[in-house]
Amino acid sequence: MATTETFEISKPEPEWRRLLTPEQFRVLRKHGTEHAWSSPLDKEYGSGSYLCAGCDLPLFASDTKFDSGTGWPSFWDPIEGAVRTSTDRKLFMVRTEVHCRRCGGHLGHVFDDGPRPTGLRYCMNGVALKFVRA
Repeated sequence: MATTETFEISKPEPEWRRLLTPEQFRVLRKHGTEHAWSSPLDKEYGSGSYLCAGCDLPLFASDTKFDSGTGWPSFWDPIEGAVRTSTDRKLFMVRTEVHCRRCGGHLGHVFDDGPRPTGLRYCMNGVALKFVRA
């Protein structure tokens, strides 16, 4: 993130590169986006938790996941206090970017076209997440 904000977990770029796969690094640390329908987590509907692939912080509970039809894992609400947001002005539009509150990793974006009860769609990159069964 291009910010002066500090995070509980902070590592130099070479260490992140060593800990993450190249695709995880591109998405989590360089704000990339994986290809739609490329993540097996898009169709994962087991009971469990979705954690940050960078620091293992629980981000989303499986009971908030839904099929948005977009090709990315989508949730209607994060675990309280797990994420932070920032304004993304890339691609000639304004979007709300979602980050892990502990390591600052880029997870995806949040939109206001989701289901009840929040009306939000947290559209996440599957490569930025780990699924742990309950």
